[in-house]
Amino acid sequence: MAYFFVFRNGRLILEKTGDGFRIPASECLLPERGKCAYMHDGGEIDGHRCLGYYTDAEQLATGLTEKGLRESYDLLPEAFYRMAGKVWQMVYWDMNSRFCPVCGAATERTDRICKKCPSCGKEIYPPISPSIMVRISKGDSILMTHARNFCGSYKGLVAGFVEPGETLEECVEREVMEETGLKIKNLKYFGSQSWPYPSGMVVAFTADYDSGELKMQEEELDSLGFFSRDNMPPVPKKLSMARMMIDDWLERKD
Repeated sequence: MAYFFVFRNGRLILEKTGDGFRIPASECLLPERGKCAYMHDGGEIDGHRCLGYYTDAEQLATGLTEKGLRESYDLLPEAFYRMAGKVWQMVYWDMNSRFCPVCGAATERTDRICKKCPSCGKEIYPPISPSIMVRISKGDSILMTHARNFCGSYKGLVAGFVEPGETLEECVEREVMEETGLKIKNLKYFGSQSWPYPSGMVVAFTADYDSGELKMQEEELDSLGFFSRDNMPPVPKKLSMARMMIDDWLERKD
């Protein structure tokens, strides 16, 4: 038996069950692979192979439906959600690397995560886009922001993508200064999270307020401020690194 992580229009195909959804374990009901799509091997769950591909089929068989990858977090066991994210990054790369970016020739897969141009020799690997996130403490409060591109009313933490030539630490300091006008100190690594939307990696830190007055970057944010434990705004869902960091702070007694 194998689990099949199949994507259509960027959404994960799931099999309906009596009490929910599951990853299909039989390929017989699933649509065929899209044009030039590879079968990707994501590894194993409980000794069963996890395979994936994308399809451009117009219709799905009875008993199948499709859900957004983020939505699937609430529908699947964590191991299956994480595997779906891993396979999606490989599928997304497959879909977007059919032709060489240097000379335009059709690429050929030479390894599980490598394609090569037979014309000029250019090698192409799945891209990972690193970003930072930082929880800034000031006394018994933390700094929380609401970005303009947030869909809901919840507040998160300062975050941003790493720019060429930057270290992670330099990126944190730059993003904090740009978005809030503050200087920080005591920067410490917190953890990291694969963020497959479509190919991100969040590297999270904690820090303490050092100096400066809040000055919001209006191009990126529409609100920010320090919040104490007894005055918390709406927070992100459990899925995100921001929520993990906020929960960690809320549970602390120091």
